[in-house]
Amino acid sequence: MTRKALLTVILAVVMTLHAMSQTGTITGTAFDEAAGVPLGFVSVSLYSMKDSSLVNGQLSDADGLFRFEGLKRGTYMVRLQFLGYEPAASSSIVIGDGQQHVALGRIGLLANQQLLNEVQVTGQQLQQVNKIDKQVYKAEQFQAAKGGTAIDVIRNMPSVSVDGQGQITLRGAQGFLVLINGKPVQADAATMLSQIPANQVEDIELITSPSAKYDPDGRGGIINIITKAGADDGFALVANVQGGLPSIEDYGNMERQQRHGADMTINYRRGAWDLTASANYLRNDNAGLRDGDVYTITGNRRTAFPSLGERSFDKYNYGGRFNVGFKPDERNQFSIGFFAGHKFQDRIADIHYDNTTTDINTGAVIGRSRYFNANLQNKQGDFVLGNLDYTHAFADGASLSFTVLYERADLYGSTLNRNIEGVDTIQNTVSTYTNPLNGFRGKVDFSTPLGQGKWESGYQYRRDDQDGNFVYRVREMNNADFAVVPEFTGKVKAVNQIHSVYTQYSGNSARLEYMGGLRYEYADRDLNVQSVDVSEHKLTLHNLFPSANALYTFNDRWKARAGISRRVQRTNNFELNPIPEREHSETLEQGDANLLPEFIYLAELGAIRNFKQGSWFTTVYFQDIKNPIQRVNNVFADTILNRVYTNAERATRLGIELGANYSPVKWAQLYLGTNVYKSRTSGVILDYADRLENAAWVYTINANANVQLTRRFSIQGNVNFLSDRPTVQGEDSRFLSPNLSLKHTFMDGALTALVQWQNIGMGLLSSNEQRITTWAPDFYTTTNYIYEVDVVMVNLSFNLNRLTRDFKLPRSEFGEKEF
Repeated sequence: MTRKALLTVILAVVMTLHAMSQTGTITGTAFDEAAGVPLGFVSVSLYSMKDSSLVNGQLSDADGLFRFEGLKRGTYMVRLQFLGYEPAASSSIVIGDGQQHVALGRIGLLANQQLLNEVQVTGQQLQQVNKIDKQVYKAEQFQAAKGGTAIDVIRNMPSVSVDGQGQITLRGAQGFLVLINGKPVQADAATMLSQIPANQVEDIELITSPSAKYDPDGRGGIINIITKAGADDGFALVANVQGGLPSIEDYGNMERQQRHGADMTINYRRGAWDLTASANYLRNDNAGLRDGDVYTITGNRRTAFPSLGERSFDKYNYGGRFNVGFKPDERNQFSIGFFAGHKFQDRIADIHYDNTTTDINTGAVIGRSRYFNANLQNKQGDFVLGNLDYTHAFADGASLSFTVLYERADLYGSTLNRNIEGVDTIQNTVSTYTNPLNGFRGKVDFSTPLGQGKWESGYQYRRDDQDGNFVYRVREMNNADFAVVPEFTGKVKAVNQIHSVYTQYSGNSARLEYMGGLRYEYADRDLNVQSVDVSEHKLTLHNLFPSANALYTFNDRWKARAGISRRVQRTNNFELNPIPEREHSETLEQGDANLLPEFIYLAELGAIRNFKQGSWFTTVYFQDIKNPIQRVNNVFADTILNRVYTNAERATRLGIELGANYSPVKWAQLYLGTNVYKSRTSGVILDYADRLENAAWVYTINANANVQLTRRFSIQGNVNFLSDRPTVQGEDSRFLSPNLSLKHTFMDGALTALVQWQNIGMGLLSSNEQRITTWAPDFYTTTNYIYEVDVVMVNLSFNLNRLTRDFKLPRSEFGEKEF
């Protein structure tokens, strides 16, 4: 079928279904009449005026929006109720031939004055909400994250963990899709999230069983970051500054660690215009120590080279964003955004080695040397992007939206590596690279009421081009000049294109909410490598991604939910690059130009329980993974391991997660999130003859306790724990991060002071350290990465006018995944 014919069929289906959808719809928004802000989770009831019978009921969403669909001809009335507010009701609403879709607009609720007069402190805001396909968490409940980044917020989610290497996993999977205000970001999660200030995050949505309208990227599902903005007409400003006290434990590192930052968000709304701008700077260095032990076997020689030394990071990033929204009338809405930013990272690894070679047959020592490896790795990126959005709402309740995004990213860096024996530099290597990227995304989405629910469909095209240039030069001890090494030098050009269409239907009847859909993708990957040899690697894939979700409400206390979907974990260009890179003295790293993407089936079944003092949920899930991508090692030389990306054959993950919020008294709130799963990976790896299989139970615990000692003063403690977990060649050790914070507000909450004690150790706890171990018949390596503990930070936040409405600032779409 040609593209023209395919588009004709799609348009015909759209018009046919649109014509069929001639049932009534009533929409509206619940608002706080006095404050002029939306009210989320208000009880909304629809009554028939004919006999005053209840037709349907629902809760408004987080933005106060509600929608009743599939209504027959007749006269109706809407009634709104919310704790602490007087009830509100609409006038009579007629649904008939001349009026099938009624938009009520804002319905204001007035606070109950008796409650306002009698109660000064009424408790804490609802911190967790469970929906048909996701869990929603308020970011403000995690004080330890203030002044940090979005990573510091999401590490508290029930199934999210962050290890000592900064790797983020969702249900044990490093691969997941990141959205910013519902917009997909083709980026490495850790790099992208590290550029979002925690102070700008309003909510975190965990979408573990995504529907067909979302990109299918990400083994673990989707994390959607909802940011803040002004809610009412006028001017709003929030500013934050942060500073760190001198290091308590610096492990004898050469440089003093610097930690400071600031961010500011300004919003102005008037009439049809909505303007938002923000800027941020964050310097967040980390002291550290590296303690390793390695041996390799080549022929009859066993070479052992234990090591010890500094491994620290100098890191900073800054950026500016703005977004302009224009809504000339109730039917049309425009938005344009721009982002520019810079990210910098130096990784210092100054390591002392003690190298001993023995004869395996006799045990005799046949060689020994001691040397110092001075290694400095630098990575930088300049990001610029722009996006344009347009949405049109039709009179019958249908909507059509267009989104276009373009990004330019200049990525560059270097690795300086010197082996020094005594006073002589016996080897000096320099690796440099430039890797500019251009990315484009365009999409169109259509939705319309249909029967008792809503039908949605859309098309998307995305493309990214990356043109990398990699140079490796070596200078031996007796040579004056650097010489280029052709085997480690070359150019890699990558082009990725994806066409996708989707359709899905969602609705509700009585106690049941349901959603089902299908997404089709045509993906083309073209990789051209010019090194010692010239080669081209193409991969073309056609795939269907089905999804289905259901939520059943038994009563106001119990709900059950189920979901199933198919997803893909795509390769990034770094994993595909086959040109070896010298990471440091003992490690080379290279990708595989023929690496396959992972394909995953996800299934889950869960229960939700609400009670007077809180709520809890539990979910059992299963993941079946084809072609799991693994980072493995083999022997390159007697003192060098080659770190390679490759596919195993299969992996499975069976687990159960639990999340709970409990407020035993008005001035205290407890939060617990835990995830327990059995991970199994198997396959033939590289050139090793034996089939490898590794399986173990893994668990994570994220706990948070907040105590409001007075109206203005609170204390909060939290802990993040990740257990030992298997890899295809070994295991990664447990990781512990306990934190404590004290908060005091001034000027009726407009000014907040916060003191944080991060990664509490006190010489008693093995906090903020992690051991990584791998082995094979011809090598063994174990490395303990020890990072700074007992970090003390001081934060000040000024809120001119509380920023509570979601806004959409642009984020890096393609470039950061290659940083």
